[in-house]
Amino acid sequence: MMARRFAGGRLVIASHNPGKIVEIAALLAPFRVEPVSAATLGLAEPEETGATFEANAALKAHEAARAAALPALADDSGLVVPALGGAPGIHSARWAGPGRDFAVAMARVNRELGAQDRAAIFVSVLALAWPDGEEALFRGEVRGRLAWPPRGDKGFGYDPIFVPDGREIAFGEMDPAEKYRTDHRSRAFAKLAAACFG
Repeated sequence: MMARRFAGGRLVIASHNPGKIVEIAALLAPFRVEPVSAATLGLAEPEETGATFEANAALKAHEAARAAALPALADDSGLVVPALGGAPGIHSARWAGPGRDFAVAMARVNRELGAQDRAAIFVSVLALAWPDGEEALFRGEVRGRLAWPPRGDKGFGYDPIFVPDGREIAFGEMDPAEKYRTDHRSRAFAKLAAACFG
């Protein structure tokens, strides 16, 4: 089934994460989109009760679309570490604690991983939802390995410990424009753009 086309105008970025909002706004820049964040509109953050990235992205997008009466784009993303049974996965932000301290989260991943295989996958699912309930979902992944100690002060979340395959530097060391062209979110966004914005 063909995804519904976005006709242009205002689009809610259904996130309260400043780093994610900046990255998604940069990805939207070439299109006829006026991005507005959920925080700017005073929208509450819904509880992420889904069991998958897809379910949580859809939940956030639908909640924002209904509340704002505008199309909404949500991302649910996280770090999947096979040696940890897929953790932190959909709980990636929760591993950072109530203060969203990703230094704590990265240290926990490193501690629990120990000498096990350091392969990892960054996953992003983007959900585009309309106020009438229609949705489209797009998944992007990047495989890599986990470095320790963290490297670089760019990016956000787990970026300082994730080195994508074929590279020697972590996302946390990359210029943002380079990261936006190569990361999991940009891969999901390329699918979304081709289906809904092209």
